[in-house]
Amino acid sequence: MSEPIFFAPEASLSLGDVAQIAGVPLPEGAPALTLRAVASLEEAGPSDLAYMDNPLYVEALRLTRAGACLISSRFAAAVPPGTYPLVVPAPYRAYAAVLAHLHPSALRPRSPFGASGVTPGSFVHPTARLEPEVVVDPAAVVGPGVEIGRGTVIGAGAVIGAGSRIGRDCSVGPGASVMYALLGNRVIVHPGARIGQDGFGFAFVAGRHQKVPQVGRVIIQDDVEIGAGTTIDRGATRDTIIGEGTKIDNLVQIAHNVVIGRHCIIVAQTGISGSARLDDYVVLGGQVGVVGHVRIGEGAQIAASSNVNADVPPGVRWGGTPAKPVREWFRELHTLKRLASRPVNAKEGGDGDAA
Repeated sequence: MSEPIFFAPEASLSLGDVAQIAGVPLPEGAPALTLRAVASLEEAGPSDLAYMDNPLYVEALRLTRAGACLISSRFAAAVPPGTYPLVVPAPYRAYAAVLAHLHPSALRPRSPFGASGVTPGSFVHPTARLEPEVVVDPAAVVGPGVEIGRGTVIGAGAVIGAGSRIGRDCSVGPGASVMYALLGNRVIVHPGARIGQDGFGFAFVAGRHQKVPQVGRVIIQDDVEIGAGTTIDRGATRDTIIGEGTKIDNLVQIAHNVVIGRHCIIVAQTGISGSARLDDYVVLGGQVGVVGHVRIGEGAQIAASSNVNADVPPGVRWGGTPAKPVREWFRELHTLKRLASRPVNAKEGGDGDAA
């Protein structure tokens, strides 16, 4: 059985090309080196480009066989003789830019079926409006009144509910569903994501939980990316909104009426309760819990596994349960650790024998 290469490089780059992409001048006397692929420090060979900007990988850098390495100045001395060090201010950003040149097809998911146009076996309602170059894979369902913009891909088994709008150059992955929603341009919805289902709303009446109709929408602005298995509930009476450029990891729950600003980062297994608000440029680490109706200010960062149960000011770094300023949280942890390490004796309530 042959071993497939899913993202083969679409070009090769000279060292000068790499320097230009990284936005730095190529020093005089640099070798005439052709780089055909990118690879990790451990796996790179003489025609590969690697990068490094983390002290944990200094030893791997010393042993690498890469033809060239994007490197920050502080680690340049550790580059071995056979590898050309291309010093850049931000190695990871430069590496990402080079990857985009070598593998443009990896920037946005394409049709898993390799299709073009509306395929046999898909179900497109006659009142749906599709611009040219839309791809609809087999078993996908596009409901009545749906509008889909040029260049968008609807993956196999995806469902686009009645009246939904999807902009241009979007991707809706296999098995995803988009209901009661308006999506902007260049939105990526990864496989299995659920957008626009009921918000979780019930009123307790006469000993029973009575369903509260959820009649809002989901609004997703341009350049948003939504991870696999993530769920975004539609609003109860007003819209759930995801701001431009926000990136949402896999397995995130966003409840009804939540408003998320522009260019936020929300990492996996985070849960955001109803009517919470995140201002622009907020970062939530993995497994953060946000209670309902709180506001997290612009540029605030919340550490992984924290619980936010009160408003967070702009520009701060908080962590812990309940979340608080990081320095205060660290002092508490240090104090608890110090107390726990103290020896316990009978006078302090230990388990010593009675006299």
